[in-house]
Amino acid sequence: MNMLDMSMVEPTIRTLATKFKFNCYKGIKCFNRCCGQADIILTPYDVLRMKKRLKISSGEFLKNYVYISIDEKSLHPYAMIKTMDGSRKRCPFVTPEGCFVYADRPASCRYYPIGQVTAMSRQSGGEAVGEESYFFITDPNCLGSQGGKEWTIETWRIDQGVDFYDDMNREWKEIQLRRDVPGHSLDDKKQAMMYMASYDLDRFKKYVFESTLLDLFEIDKDEIQKIRTDEVSLMKFGFRYLKYILMLKETLKTKQN
Repeated sequence: MNMLDMSMVEPTIRTLATKFKFNCYKGIKCFNRCCGQADIILTPYDVLRMKKRLKISSGEFLKNYVYISIDEKSLHPYAMIKTMDGSRKRCPFVTPEGCFVYADRPASCRYYPIGQVTAMSRQSGGEAVGEESYFFITDPNCLGSQGGKEWTIETWRIDQGVDFYDDMNREWKEIQLRRDVPGHSLDDKKQAMMYMASYDLDRFKKYVFESTLLDLFEIDKDEIQKIRTDEVSLMKFGFRYLKYILMLKETLKTKQN
């Protein structure tokens, strides 16, 4: 998810079958330019991958590489990459040789030159689901689209590993597209919990196991063990917990006592 200059957004919505040509490589004249002036919104799975790559805690990652942006309408907190000082505001992970977290780069970097938009729609049963569509980003400074291999958006997503990232973040995106329940707006406490459960997994894990949370809900022992030992399971539990406290869906069942 990027905060794009809308002048670079091609207004036509594309499908997975849409074809295009693109090739980026070291040696092309524009190499690394797309990593300047980039306002990149990080997803929870982006943060998980990058902090593991750097071998630091989520708290350290957020402190060193992230600033918080609050959406004016939803009041949702978003983690944004803290760019370096200078006229180009270059991404801190970019070197003259390229991105040093490339194997674990964020989803929006993987998608480029494609952009993705998710909108909620109702299925026949009445449940809201996210529908994804795509558009091209036409940066005049990018020379990669002037030739190279032909792709479809579907084959590009698979080649760049974005399909897996989307699977990891689909539930989180549903939360971002929430519609407020009357009388239950996003107060400061819920806003802080959204940020912690989404991005600061190490602190969220401490909260889960050192508070009374596990005493309140019916969660089987196998799932508790997964939450304790596997960060992806912890992240997905965080999504369930957020949906519950935001009253989006009854994803957890309270204990009768």
